[in-house]
Amino acid sequence: MKKLIAATVAAFALTAGAAYAESGVQVGRLSCEVAGGPGLVFVSSKDVTCDFIRKGKKTEHYSGSINKVGIDIGFTKVTKIEWLVFAATDAKMGKHALAGQYVGGSAEWTVGIGFGANWLIGGFEKSYALQPWSVQAQTGLNFSYTLTNLTLN
Repeated sequence: MKKLIAATVAAFALTAGAAYAESGVQVGRLSCEVAGGPGLVFVSSKDVTCDFIRKGKKTEHYSGSINKVGIDIGFTKVTKIEWLVFAATDAKMGKHALAGQYVGGSAEWTVGIGFGANWLIGGFEKSYALQPWSVQAQTGLNFSYTLTNLTLN
């Protein structure tokens, strides 16, 4: 069953990423770690640390928070999220260009081992998108369907 779930998530990630890639340029990968903690039924806020990895460039480090409003019930340990990062154009990105606010939605499901999907857009002049159907791994017992705000500093 776990292999079937993993294959389904991977298939959605690949098709969603391919669809967005047609309208944007992939500029790197954002690898984040979200602190564990409880969902407080209608809201949650957790600290996040991220690394932005670009080919041929020095890795950039970000910290911030991820805030959710909606149904968020349960508890998770540290969560790992991997996003492909797309820009509206292939214009040269400045240092720490991903700093800013991102908004969108999230859905997660965890019983022991879980997975989730996040769709966020924002950053400098709302010109960056974090790939829909991000790869997310976590442990705990949780259900979440929320509006989401990610702040990167």
